[in-house]
Amino acid sequence: MNERSHTYHTPVLLEETIDLLNIDPGGVYVDVTFGGGGHSRPILHRMNAKGRLFGFDQDEQAKANVIDDARFTFVRGNFQYISHFIKYYGVHGVDGILADLGVSSFHFDEPSRGFSYRFDSKLDMRMNQDGALTAQDVLANYSQKQLQHIFSTYGELRNAKTFSAAICEVRSAGKIEEVRHLLDIIGRVYRGDRQRYTSQVFQALRIEVNDEVGTLKTFLANAINLLAVGGRLVVITYHSLEDKIVKVAMKGEGSVHVQYDEFGRRTSRLKQITKKPIVPSESEVDRNSRAASAKLRVIEKL
Repeated sequence: MNERSHTYHTPVLLEETIDLLNIDPGGVYVDVTFGGGGHSRPILHRMNAKGRLFGFDQDEQAKANVIDDARFTFVRGNFQYISHFIKYYGVHGVDGILADLGVSSFHFDEPSRGFSYRFDSKLDMRMNQDGALTAQDVLANYSQKQLQHIFSTYGELRNAKTFSAAICEVRSAGKIEEVRHLLDIIGRVYRGDRQRYTSQVFQALRIEVNDEVGTLKTFLANAINLLAVGGRLVVITYHSLEDKIVKVAMKGEGSVHVQYDEFGRRTSRLKQITKKPIVPSESEVDRNSRAASAKLRVIEKL
């Protein structure tokens, strides 16, 4: 492991995740949020020579962490297209899929990417640097109503209307391009816990820029379909909106995986391995504060 991959991201709920994948040493697995390979390497350690692991990441910079192992294939692409890519490689069913939906430490700690309010940089926030939409574009071009929607829905701001109006007022006099410009607006409209509020603002912009909600819904549907019988889907979320989407998808409501017999009894091809989400221990949170909001859910295809 090179130094960069070691510091790229600290994997959350690592032991729990690997154990709950219930790895078949000769099976086929997919880590759709490869990042620094923090989850992928332990998966490979439990495989034999016949095992196969695919690692997805849409960020070009993740390629620097690719694992030199014949059993591993790196796919630079968005995980919502998992079915397309996996079938391209001649695989039509997999034994396990892992998604760690958290933003990597690398992205938060890299000033040029604009994910963190700790650095005065351009407001970018693209996971995929080839993407067209940036946080600057959102702040410059979205209507007040659109801004209010993303800050209310994705950031859960109670004063989303006031905040959105302030953005529109400021941009009428000049561009909002740098982190400091956004922090100035936050200072105008909010006097409470500034750190939490700012985190919510940045979260909302990041979700919008990367279409995280739409991408997640598409991914979950494709991932469940791609699982072989006995295969497991393991997902780690970090905020309530994500967790709700994952919870609903894993129940299979409205999908072909849940049906009703002639007596109205519910039958499902999706077995809930975790009745309630697994959360990090206090000791893990002490070691890695970014794990504090993590929730792990798992289903198995019957």
